[in-house]
Amino acid sequence: MHTERRGSVNGISRRALVKSTGLITAAVAAGAFAPGTAAAGTRSGTTARPADVPKKAPTSANGWPLEKEANHVSTVWTRSVPGTGLELDVRIGDVEAILLHVIRRFHYEVEQLTRIDLAGWRRIGGLNKNRPESNLASGTAVQIRPGASASGGLFPLQLLTLRDILADCEGVVRWGGDDSPVDESLFYIDLGPADRRVRELADKFRAAEATPGQGAGVDVDVLDKSRRSRANHLAQQQRVS
Repeated sequence: MHTERRGSVNGISRRALVKSTGLITAAVAAGAFAPGTAAAGTRSGTTARPADVPKKAPTSANGWPLEKEANHVSTVWTRSVPGTGLELDVRIGDVEAILLHVIRRFHYEVEQLTRIDLAGWRRIGGLNKNRPESNLASGTAVQIRPGASASGGLFPLQLLTLRDILADCEGVVRWGGDDSPVDESLFYIDLGPADRRVRELADKFRAAEATPGQGAGVDVDVLDKSRRSRANHLAQQQRVS
């Protein structure tokens, strides 16, 4: 009778068995990570996209987030314009401080406004998303005399005063009269929400309103040489930008 050698299994040495088992395990592992092998849940030729990557919120032309409605789960609320008896829907905070300053100076120095002469936030559906008018949908724009959008709607002294108001805003606010196509009724924030100049200008206007003898409504000599020079310089910049 043939007797198996000690240390063997069915004629195969234990050392050979362990070695072959290790080779099989390594081959399986290598196959699981080999290039060209489709990962579980991913089709060949496609790239997996993390499910938790947030979609970028839609914005108006100036980069501010759009709002679907006003006065409810929104950054846009109805605000009174001090000293005018007017109100409008506008983005609260820094934008509010800046645009209300523009409206008040226009009302006091250019032309007295009535309720129908002022319009704020509007839904994006009726606006051109690629033009400055879309800024109305983010609450960062206002229309003063909405029906007077065509060029040439201001008298020379009114235009001079308007340029002084824009210079007061230090380039943060842009006038649609300098755009193409022209919309002389439109005034909007011309910088994005992360630009520090927006906060700095808003703080400046808030401080002026809290100081007697300063702020909107104070007599201003728009014919002053230094003020006219500042206004003309900004106008040249914004007309070509």
